Amino acid sequence: MKKVILLITLCISAILNAQNFSLSAKSGDAELDASLTDINIKAQVDLPLFKKDLSVEFNIGENKIDKMLEIQMSPADIYMTFEIAGLVKKDPEIVVESFKKNKDKGWGVIAKELGIKPGSAEFHALKGKAKNKKNKGNKGNGKGKGNGKKK
Repeated sequence: MKKVILLITLCISAILNAQNFSLSAKSGDAELDASLTDINIKAQVDLPLFKKDLSVEFNIGENKIDKMLEIQMSPADIYMTFEIAGLVKKDPEIVVESFKKNKDKGWGVIAKELGIKPGSAEFHALKGKAKNKKNKGNKGNGKGKGNGKKK
């Protein structure tokens, strides 16, 4: 049994290294981290579907997502970029710049720098949206509608 678990772990690690993103997320909030980690795992299984879903949900081109992947942002990082940009009503590039400066400190610091205070209604909305994104696709084929927002 231990050999099977080790083999699965090695396979996942090899896939992640090939795609240049980590499964684990860092926000400073355990619940948000769990949601973001799950988003990364699901995106890893079908990255083209993840990109298509994100493109529809946030009304952005998949080429923008590809550019974010090229700078080694994980799928969860890309998702958080667009969610935070929408909440603070700023261009996603501003969020990406904050991410580049603060990625080692985590999404909690990035959100705070952009005006989302820990424990605020905006922070709770961010956690709720990430949890909904995590749960999307657990039933059926995962091709539900986006949140209807146009940015």
